[in-house]
Amino acid sequence: MKAKPVIGVLPLWDAEKKSLWMLTEYMEAVQAAGGVPVVLPFYPEKEPVEQLVAMCDGFLFTGGQDVAPEVYGKTDETDGMITCPCRDSLEILVLKAALDAGKPIFGICRGLQFINAVLGGTLWQDLPSQRPGPILHRQGKPYDKPAHRVTLYGELEEYLGKKTLAVNTLHHQAVLELAPGLEALAISEDGLVEAFGMTGRSSVWAVQWHPEYMFKVDPDSLRLFERFVSDCR
Repeated sequence: MKAKPVIGVLPLWDAEKKSLWMLTEYMEAVQAAGGVPVVLPFYPEKEPVEQLVAMCDGFLFTGGQDVAPEVYGKTDETDGMITCPCRDSLEILVLKAALDAGKPIFGICRGLQFINAVLGGTLWQDLPSQRPGPILHRQGKPYDKPAHRVTLYGELEEYLGKKTLAVNTLHHQAVLELAPGLEALAISEDGLVEAFGMTGRSSVWAVQWHPEYMFKVDPDSLRLFERFVSDCR
């Protein structure tokens, strides 16, 4: 029997308790799609990270704290961000090593924002204050219910076989300027980039919504994880 691909899942960080943690939904979604999820250690040093990257078949960049504006050459314009510099440092190393190694990458929520920021894009630091609009991008529970629709483009439209998709939403930051080499694959009804892919590398992509909360009730959400795990085989 062929071994299942091993997926390195970027850890969540509790600054108050100084501890790693993980939402079971990320792990269950990877397993449901045929992968073996492994939460990476908090080890932001170049050589150990390169060893970890060599051991895994792909990487899932998860949600969590705001991306520090220093990552994309800005300062805090809102005085209200909750950042985690040590997590940013770890993920910069993992992202660059994974890209250099040609490993598949899937970003979710913060993951999308972080990938865009590291590759040269910028972010809205707080949508409600900087870009108020008709859509509330941070819904309440239950999180497995869609809150708005996005229009799909390119490979994502072709893969899912539809032009629009109902998604959930749990974010207050978003893509402002898309990084060079990335192309939008989904746009919200109020004009925000909700998914992107990397030009010439279909195995590097990200979504702004949270398919890990919806995959048990929404086949399209599961298919997003299946595509990622398939890229990792």
